[in-house]
Amino acid sequence: MKTVYFDNNATTRVADEVFDAMVPFFRELYGNPSSMHTFGSQVATKLNAAREQVADCIGAKPEEIVFTSCGTESNNTAVQGTLKAQKDKKHIITTKVEHPAILNLCKHLAKRGYDVTELSVDASGMIDIAELESSIRDDTALITVMFANNETGVLFPVEEVGRVAKEKGVAFHCDAIQAIGKVPINLAESSIDLLSISGHKLHAPKGVGVLYIRKGVRLSPLLLGGHQERGRRAGTENVPYIIGMGKACELAKGMINEEQTSVRSLRDRLEEGVLKNVEKVKLNGHKEKRLPNTSNLSFEYIEGESILLLLSQAGIAASSGSACTSGSLEPSHVLSAMGVDAITAQGSLRFSLSKYNKEDEVDYLIEKIPPIVEKLRKMSPFC
Repeated sequence: MKTVYFDNNATTRVADEVFDAMVPFFRELYGNPSSMHTFGSQVATKLNAAREQVADCIGAKPEEIVFTSCGTESNNTAVQGTLKAQKDKKHIITTKVEHPAILNLCKHLAKRGYDVTELSVDASGMIDIAELESSIRDDTALITVMFANNETGVLFPVEEVGRVAKEKGVAFHCDAIQAIGKVPINLAESSIDLLSISGHKLHAPKGVGVLYIRKGVRLSPLLLGGHQERGRRAGTENVPYIIGMGKACELAKGMINEEQTSVRSLRDRLEEGVLKNVEKVKLNGHKEKRLPNTSNLSFEYIEGESILLLLSQAGIAASSGSACTSGSLEPSHVLSAMGVDAITAQGSLRFSLSKYNKEDEVDYLIEKIPPIVEKLRKMSPFC
């Protein structure tokens, strides 16, 4: 049976070049980078090279790069570290459509006495800068807004958010986990203070992340212990995975044009084929201002989970939304915030492509999905 993977916003395959770069650091270059001897110093040199690769990918300085275990840790460090450094301020601004790594953290902080403002989005999934400006208070400690939504791919106006934050003297954290390698990012020309990255979203392994901390930004570390990462994140570095992250970022920088052309073309081919061959299908999110690899479609009158099951039986992997909320019976919080009714939201699927997808895989989906939808609609009480 043919197998097709359209769930790259959940996780990506490790690139061959990344895997090959990592292998020597398991059995040959296995020293601790903090050690003074040759075994350690040669590894430290390679680790610093990986830091430079990450920095170069996003237009940062190597000393502004902190390696973490994942995107969730990066987000937590950015948010909680900023709050700890400003104990007199108790207000946080975020959006209703953030990833659970931010929204659940903010809910936790609200129980600890912080005041959280969640910005709304319109029907296309876009925030309103005017609402952001009016929400800022004297005690606002942090604005945390994602670069690109993980479910719809909608790209937020993060540079405008950064401009407002800078004018008001408020720290700005951006969860850019879905954006790295798909859209250009140059932090040297940005007002973003803190930015989170996750390795497994850009063809590096699971278990490694990055937090960018602009020079001069005050941040209290989340993990205390040794001197690693300039005292900003204690713990012996996960060297093989950091090497993989560096290589993945190097590859990602060179892939931006392909993402914007080839991958976008495949996504558009997928959407056009589905919309042409299946009735009562709705695109969720902004048609233009979104990631080039992401398509969120609602199939009216049927449940997305049922479509996913039958697609899986045909060898096709997709998603009903965020991988971190799979198994939930509630409709997507992102689509709900956009005003999509519960029945339509329950019928939503996310197709997220990568550089490894091919035209014949898209055509295979276009062939398989119409009879699946027809079968399920015949069984639906809403039709």
